[in-house]
Amino acid sequence: MLSVGNRVASEVPGAESNGGDFLASLMDTELYSIGAFFCDEHPDLVEEVIERSSEIERVGLGAYASETRLSLEQSFGTLLTGLAVRYYKAIAG
Repeated sequence: MLSVGNRVASEVPGAESNGGDFLASLMDTELYSIGAFFCDEHPDLVEEVIERSSEIERVGLGAYASETRLSLEQSFGTLLTGLAVRYYKAIAG
């Protein structure tokens, strides 16, 4: 059985119906795993990381790093984590 964070694919709503094989394949990605891990380990920070990553998308990576005085690497990590969380939430619900 495919492990998804603390769940298995059969426990994820919709994974077995409506193209379950396709949905299960979407869960078998690094981006999904990053999002699942973050949501499981830091549920209190989910909305904040989504907001920050959206801001980075809006203003651009370099501008965000300059505005927040974070390194490009830290800003990119925030962007990637936010994308992963949104991806996970879109698939898992």
